[in-house]
Amino acid sequence: MKQRTLIMHRSYFGIDALKLREASGRVASRIVGLPSERARVGAHHVWHDFGLDAVAGHALIAEFVAQGMLQPNPDKPGDFFLTQLFLQFANARVVEPLPRPKAKQLVTKGSALAAYINAEWTHNPFEIEAVAPFGSYMSQEDELAELDLGIVVRPRTDARRSRWRRMTTKLDGANEIRTAFRGLSSFVHVQMVKDRQLLPRPFAVVFQEG
Repeated sequence: MKQRTLIMHRSYFGIDALKLREASGRVASRIVGLPSERARVGAHHVWHDFGLDAVAGHALIAEFVAQGMLQPNPDKPGDFFLTQLFLQFANARVVEPLPRPKAKQLVTKGSALAAYINAEWTHNPFEIEAVAPFGSYMSQEDELAELDLGIVVRPRTDARRSRWRRMTTKLDGANEIRTAFRGLSSFVHVQMVKDRQLLPRPFAVVFQEG
């Protein structure tokens, strides 16, 4: 399960990021070690762990159900199963935001890294056809929780293959590229594909190998 990232001082479901992570974590701790059929919580548990009274608690639960955070137990009204989305928030990391100017700098560095890999990593069976940021980078937000980079790879051309060094395996080659891009910043999340049509839309191609 991919770890969700929340931005410090931003609200989610009308709740501060840090408070949401802490409160949902308290709720999730109630089902630790329980079999799936018993891994549920009562409405009053949610109210208590979020520090709400009954009126505000009912409103929050209604919102959580509508947004896919909680699933009502059809056999016992007032009981709820925690969804994977809820558990993502309970285990989320809360970070200072990535300013858009810094995100743009990282995108520029990613393009330079792609050019370097294509020219110098002659032992790698792949070369990079394109680099395309997507996700929150394509929004109008000034502060981002993460930077999603799509890396489109293709088999390395014969002209760029090493004549002297042994080529790495495809698995090792892909991991090497993925690790290099992740090394740009802890904010960078990499999605590697062989066809740009597989990238989540919208995206913007910032590097393309001729």
